[in-house]
Amino acid sequence: MTAILLADRLKRIQPSPSVQANDRVAALRAEGKDIINFTIGEPDFDTPAHIIDAAVTALRQGDTHYTPSEGTPALRQAIVEKLARDNALEYHFDEIVVGAGGKHILYHVMAATLNPGDEVIVPAPYWVSYPDIALLNEGVPRVVTCDASCGFKLTPQALIEAITDKTRWLVLNTPSNPTGAVYSESELLALAQVLRDYPHVGIISDEIYEHFVYAPARHLSLINVAPDLKSRTLIVNGASKGYAMTGWRIGFGAGPRDLIQAIVKLVSQTTTCPSSISQAGAVAAFIGDQAPVRAMAERYTQRRQLMLEGLQSIAGVNCTAPDGAFYVYLDVSGLLGKMTPGGQRLVRDGDVVLYWLDAGVAAVSGEAYGLSPYVRLSFAIGDEAIQEGCRRLREACLALT
Repeated sequence: MTAILLADRLKRIQPSPSVQANDRVAALRAEGKDIINFTIGEPDFDTPAHIIDAAVTALRQGDTHYTPSEGTPALRQAIVEKLARDNALEYHFDEIVVGAGGKHILYHVMAATLNPGDEVIVPAPYWVSYPDIALLNEGVPRVVTCDASCGFKLTPQALIEAITDKTRWLVLNTPSNPTGAVYSESELLALAQVLRDYPHVGIISDEIYEHFVYAPARHLSLINVAPDLKSRTLIVNGASKGYAMTGWRIGFGAGPRDLIQAIVKLVSQTTTCPSSISQAGAVAAFIGDQAPVRAMAERYTQRRQLMLEGLQSIAGVNCTAPDGAFYVYLDVSGLLGKMTPGGQRLVRDGDVVLYWLDAGVAAVSGEAYGLSPYVRLSFAIGDEAIQEGCRRLREACLALT
């Protein structure tokens, strides 16, 4: 039988490391192993009841058909109201497109705008999908290293050095996955000043973790401080994180009408539309009771502190307290070169992750996010699991020689 030939573009990308990590944990647990899972990239809370009720009502009322490719009028209007309420941003109904998650919007905006060889500036550490989505659409990810010395954030000088005539997009993620970095007003203003000199560069502002920011930090969109850049900025956000709706697959883009219509054209030929039922739930999420969002944020504030306290006493690691999201990006350089009890030398952060997995703790290596030697740990898990996970890490690190 002749094998089906796969497209060359598939060779350019790797499977999602975070998905692979969760799959590995599931397999080990199926074998009966006790694993504390710090790889989780989603809220561990259930979707709030009023959102579920809205979706059930929609089901019972027969809201089970195709919707407009750009999303239902009710949901797009709810997003307009959400942006005004939460972000002090004014958008019109036709400047909104709804997708099957934020990643869906990111993929389609790059598909709609990249020609072969166009460059996308991706500050590292980065969310794992940014470079691969650019590659899939024949773009060139231009990765810019942003290490701990600059708070894992892009500086104006680094941005200037990265921009070329081929630059099409800058991807700005605040709050950041994996580091939890949050750009301040002054930092955004400085980047905006650079971008004004390069009108051919668009900005993709990924703000999916906006609701999880820890005082004194606060979330701002770039266009809050630089409204003149609104005409070339696409905000990407959604219901997944703030409303514990990852499985519902609802994201959105807010941007210039022409760009929104280009994305809608592609959606009409790919997924047709987002789920009608999920959209009904998202309306309730965006315009309904916001108390569950605040409650989740408070719990993550407490868990962040619990995680930081647990990591303080672990020899060989160091971390910067995250200002947002629910991750710690842990520096493990102090563990490299050490020997495990089994006689293996730890050379890379990937070796550390495998060693910790043997100790019953799952994490994701910094290699996946473009900056080593680090390990990402999620505190979107229960208090007892955080404490037990830190205890296991402490014992595992003490056993190194």
